[in-house]
Amino acid sequence: MEVIRTRIPDVLILEPRVHGDARGFFLESWNAQTFRGVTGLDVGFVQDNHSRSSRGVLRGLHYQVRHPQGKLVRVSHGAVFDVAVDLRRSSPTFGQWVGVELSGENFRQLWIPPGFAHGFMVLSESADFLYKTTDYYAPEHERSLLWNDPAVGVEWPIDGIEPRLAAKDAVGLPLAQCEVFD
Repeated sequence: MEVIRTRIPDVLILEPRVHGDARGFFLESWNAQTFRGVTGLDVGFVQDNHSRSSRGVLRGLHYQVRHPQGKLVRVSHGAVFDVAVDLRRSSPTFGQWVGVELSGENFRQLWIPPGFAHGFMVLSESADFLYKTTDYYAPEHERSLLWNDPAVGVEWPIDGIEPRLAAKDAVGLPLAQCEVFD
């Protein structure tokens, strides 16, 4: 597995080794020992999630103020633009974002540590999005950072498409009003 550092050092792009031939491919999507060896992080995952969304769906930017979740995310089919926003007030990258395309073709994964808001927009006709979390979903502690807050400035690849949002995402708060981490 190869690790690619992003402009926010704690957010990592992971490229697994893909073994392919005329029959198809094989990859190891998760191995605790390998992850620890290449990242230096010892994380325990407690929940796996799988969503399917169609083109133009934008989910996020979500985070939990209590029981914050680290996430290891990937796409098994289709393509998304995946975003992490640093909400750790003491961090030198507070309020900054990283975006990367994840797809069933590039096999990339993204490690998003606790203390970040996370979201994605579907670029393909549909996408299957899979992710592991380090803590359980706690809806009473979930918050939404406004997906298009100009103070954050995420450059979503909208290309004239009106993103399809859940009601909670349409009324997300701007960074200046969000509960954040120390």
